[in-house]
Amino acid sequence: MPTFPSVEDQLDLITKGAAEIIPLDALKERLQQSIATGKPLRIKAGFDPTAPDLHLGHTVLIRKLRHFQQLGHTVIFLIGDSTALIGDPTGRNVTRKPLTPEQIAANAETYKEQVFKILDPEKTEVRYNSEWLDKLSYYDLVRLLAQFTVSQMLEREDFHKRFDAEQPIALHELIYPIAQGYDSVALQSDVELGGTDQRFNLMRGRDLQRHFGQPQQIILMTPILEGLDGVQKMSKSLNNAIGIHEVPFEMYGKLMSISDDLMWKYWTFLTDLRGSEIEAMKAEVAAGTLHPMQAKKNLAHAIVRDFHSQESADAAAENWATQFQQRAVSEDVPVVKIARDSEGLVAEGNALRLPKLLQLAGLAASAGEANRKLSENAVSVNGAKFSERTVSFEQIGDSPVLRLGKRAVRIEWI
Repeated sequence: MPTFPSVEDQLDLITKGAAEIIPLDALKERLQQSIATGKPLRIKAGFDPTAPDLHLGHTVLIRKLRHFQQLGHTVIFLIGDSTALIGDPTGRNVTRKPLTPEQIAANAETYKEQVFKILDPEKTEVRYNSEWLDKLSYYDLVRLLAQFTVSQMLEREDFHKRFDAEQPIALHELIYPIAQGYDSVALQSDVELGGTDQRFNLMRGRDLQRHFGQPQQIILMTPILEGLDGVQKMSKSLNNAIGIHEVPFEMYGKLMSISDDLMWKYWTFLTDLRGSEIEAMKAEVAAGTLHPMQAKKNLAHAIVRDFHSQESADAAAENWATQFQQRAVSEDVPVVKIARDSEGLVAEGNALRLPKLLQLAGLAASAGEANRKLSENAVSVNGAKFSERTVSFEQIGDSPVLRLGKRAVRIEWI
């Protein structure tokens, strides 16, 4: 009989990065039952193959599947080849253009190739919802639809907005949440994963499982991951995404460009570190025993390693350091001499006030403007983005290159 870690130990990994678990007590009970019986839970996450390439934002749910897999549970990677014919209306104000079956099949194959960069293929159950949705008779479909009302469907936020704005809602779009809910019945899932924007669809699975006399699945939702700008949802169309097929050096460099605040979200959502381990790392940074720059390098290395290899990550880190050092030496930027004891520059703990440094360097007219630019993620020191207001002398070195937008200066301390 398989053995599982304690409930508390499992929750340390499962709850990391979770926005909401519905209901949490039921998850604890289900985990306890799993330990007592030696029977793994069935964990489901569905993905419609509507585009051929995945980026890191798409991998948040896949990594959470991996966490359950590491704990010994049965992971189901569900490819929504039938639901893709409808197209998930979540977050859309217009009806999706339908894909052809050939496009869906081609995208599905690339999805399988990409997800196994994270999941263990030998321990992953890959399913297609055409296995059961395509076999439903007209009578079966009518019975499913009869479990819901139009008013229930219009409670969904995006449908409600479109209805109020008198924008068209095609009838087939109303079927999507019901079809997704029936997936949970067909798979008898214990837990379904999804983004916070999927709440309405995820809850329909619980409704239908209750109707069919099954235990209701637990819902685990993760937040939407911001892209490189730290503001908007990661999206290729917004040019703020990191594709999982990008070459190691490009992936590493993009990760080094994110702000320190965003770095902690990426540690949470894009790595296998437990929540307790990330909190310990934050404490090291706060205590000054670990530089944020080094924490970011560790993050970039870990992610490149996961999607490529240890050797690729090592080479990317070395190449990035070499290129940065060469750029720092050769970059034709003006030199500004600044006294280390300039009034208002040094804060408690011998830390530099970055807004004041930007002002003294002539890159910002005032500390207020500098604060705004830091909030906009427009400031970098030695090629790394900064959003915090203080930085140590040790962290930036003896001859730092300070950049705000397209303007840059090299600081010479006196």
